[in-house]
Amino acid sequence: MEWIERLNSAVNYIEKNLTDKIDYEKLGQIACCSAYHFQRMFSYMAGMPLSEYIRKRKMSLAAVDLQGGHVKIIDVAQKYGYHSPTAFNRAFQSIHGIAPSTVKNEGVSIKSFPPITFKITVKGVKEMNYRIETRSAFRVVGVSVPLEKEIEANFAVIPPKWQEISANGTLQQLIEMMDSNPKGVLGISVCNSDEAWRYYIAVSSLKEKGEFEEYIVPQATWAIFSGTGTNQSIQELEKRIVTEWLPTSGYEYGNAPDIEVYIHPDPQNAQYEVWIPVVKKSLT
Repeated sequence: MEWIERLNSAVNYIEKNLTDKIDYEKLGQIACCSAYHFQRMFSYMAGMPLSEYIRKRKMSLAAVDLQGGHVKIIDVAQKYGYHSPTAFNRAFQSIHGIAPSTVKNEGVSIKSFPPITFKITVKGVKEMNYRIETRSAFRVVGVSVPLEKEIEANFAVIPPKWQEISANGTLQQLIEMMDSNPKGVLGISVCNSDEAWRYYIAVSSLKEKGEFEEYIVPQATWAIFSGTGTNQSIQELEKRIVTEWLPTSGYEYGNAPDIEVYIHPDPQNAQYEVWIPVVKKSLT
């Protein structure tokens, strides 16, 4: 229950700060994980990205403000952090389907999005195979792209990078450099509070890096889950890890990268592992 309570405490922080800047790092601190891991947990548990939830809550309250008094649209926009009337109008219409100027018209329908509350539900009909493994630091070489703090924005960056290096021969070059464990092409999300956020496509290698970048994956303990299928299968496995395994596992997120190991990197018939950094929960 402690894990769920932390998520709900983070939601309470969001509610108290809907008219102020919501600090994603603070949300991670409340949930005892990185801002990146909090966003992943939230999106899997809530069924929507964190930024979308925050936008829906703000626009829900903005509609009430506009209905209930003689307030100016620009004042309501600024109250919820929109310094551009155009941006506020766009956000409002995306949620309610109408312009904010029409809210007071008789018979107009608006949407209400109450605060979310997380609870544990019993799932796990399908078994999950995993192992816990502690590894020393290891070196990888490859290419990388910077990551945005709002993780859903990165879906527009990471898949094109995979396509680019596959098409120009870089991926094959990396595969030829692979000479140590873990064996496979690695997708590494470096998203902790100690480093700039980056996503690496890399292999574990002791060879000279040449034109490639180098990164040292720190010593850590990982929960490692195996799977097969497509990219959609990987996302489904990651969702099950967060919503089914993690809450009752006795572990919580550690401060190390998430790693996807593509043992057989066929996009339509992949064999892969998902590595989630973990630490044992404190008993105190």
